Amino acid sequence: MKTRYAAAAVVWIAAAMLPEGSRCMAQPEKPVAIRVDLGRTKGPMRPVWAWFGYDEPNYTYMKDGRKLLSELSALSPVPVYVRAHNLMCTGDGTAALKWGSTNMYTEDAQGNPVYDWTLIDRIFDTYIQRGMKPLVEMGFMPKALSIQPEPYQHQWRPGLPYREIFTGWAYPPKDYGKWAELIYQWVSHCLQRYGRQEVASWYWELWNEPDSGYWQGTVEDYCRLYDYSADAVKRALPEGRVGGPHVTGPSGQGAARFLRAFLTHCFEGTNAATGRRGAPLDFIAFHAKGAPRVVDGHVRMNMGRQLRDISSGFEIVASFEPFRHLPVIIGESDPEGCAACSMQDYPENAYRNGTLYSSYTAASFARKYELADLFGVNFLGAVSWSFEFEDQPWFNGYRDLATNGVDKPVLNVFRMFGLMAGQRVEVSGDLAYDVLTVRDSSIRGPRPDISALAAADERSASVMVWNYHDDDVDAADATVEVTVVSVPAVQVLLHHYRVDRRFSNSYEVWKKMGSPQNPTPQQTAELERAGQLELLAAPVWLKTQDGRLTLPMTLPRQGVSLLKLTW
Repeated sequence: MKTRYAAAAVVWIAAAMLPEGSRCMAQPEKPVAIRVDLGRTKGPMRPVWAWFGYDEPNYTYMKDGRKLLSELSALSPVPVYVRAHNLMCTGDGTAALKWGSTNMYTEDAQGNPVYDWTLIDRIFDTYIQRGMKPLVEMGFMPKALSIQPEPYQHQWRPGLPYREIFTGWAYPPKDYGKWAELIYQWVSHCLQRYGRQEVASWYWELWNEPDSGYWQGTVEDYCRLYDYSADAVKRALPEGRVGGPHVTGPSGQGAARFLRAFLTHCFEGTNAATGRRGAPLDFIAFHAKGAPRVVDGHVRMNMGRQLRDISSGFEIVASFEPFRHLPVIIGESDPEGCAACSMQDYPENAYRNGTLYSSYTAASFARKYELADLFGVNFLGAVSWSFEFEDQPWFNGYRDLATNGVDKPVLNVFRMFGLMAGQRVEVSGDLAYDVLTVRDSSIRGPRPDISALAAADERSASVMVWNYHDDDVDAADATVEVTVVSVPAVQVLLHHYRVDRRFSNSYEVWKKMGSPQNPTPQQTAELERAGQLELLAAPVWLKTQDGRLTLPMTLPRQGVSLLKLTW
């Protein structure tokens, strides 16, 4: 983290940005008031954001993958959980878009299992060496076990129909017993390699989005496979944590039916592996996605769509009394569905390089906490399905956190989250959208969503402030006044971090360079510096008055600030 200002005595508000836009939407004439009460807690500031995932597991141990994983580990005060597809696919380990393989299971000429842990060990070793933990996805189907093995490895690329990815790996096994033994041997191998305490801290899950083309079987087939998988994990590690089903957004009728059917089976169905009633279930997982589109020449996000998925999923979990206490993981939680779909082929994905992605992330995560509070569920994590794409064009509009080793603005919002700790505290504001309004109608109309998420512990407080709108159009800066009350100190040290067009933004620096696809080493170094979280101004000591502190700022559209107070 760095500052652009050398003089330590510079008053922090003097660094506030000048207006950037001339094509303006309606703006408030007086300062937008945000009030933060450190004395009114709402619940723990759980690091639900410290979860990440991607399709291409072989990127894990490649150069940029290792670098990004190190950065994700460094920004989080807790171990980061990582989820990846294709961990069980047959192949030589060569990475491709929406593909990966470990070749962990093949068979000899007599049909006997052959286990090879070489590549899966390289993947998990990379996590463990960085203090990270796998959210282990048991999938997809090895070629030798698939009931329809050909064709197997797909040749999908951006622009082709998405359904072309669903090949032999998406089918049920021809032998459930061999599948169960594979899972048992895999867990046993992990225990030998990493130790019982470490593996017991992981989460084991079955498949991905089985209500879609990712699963070419029935609901009953999935429940049967889950029974065999969960039993195998528990035989190897009785305290192992197993869950699912990772359906698509439960606001859709098909996903909702699948989720309910799965939970009903786990509660009272006949277990295909044991013959007993029900199946082990240690956590519940589903997905939630938005749906941006191009409107009148600009990108319009749809946060409401994603929040409706979350709301529906939480509501279903809460309706199952035996399971409502279980941890809930939003296994993919993103502005839309296809990380490997670039903006060249899908213009609505142009939001991914700049500050629209970062401000959306700030505003949407705050609403995830609120929805969890509303439904009273045990919200554990939300997996951002965004990683990196090795050796691809610079800033190609993939949904990633970094491009060619250079961090994008969105990663700096996660760095901000990493600086927040303690208990969430009450926030109110003039232009804050109510969570149910965002869920039902998204953030549309003439006014932006200018609000905050705040947390506090014994020695610090943190306030994340955003100026967000679904429509990515220019607008005048907002004048914002943040008042913090119940501050338990006479003076505090303020660090003000910022993500906007001028700060913590490698994309804007790259464009000013002329958008080079082969930047020089000097340019690359400059881009790497621009990709780090920056201070808006030098840290400054401020005096409180009767436990009150007022912090004025100007905040550009799609900008995000973090006010970190320590005492």
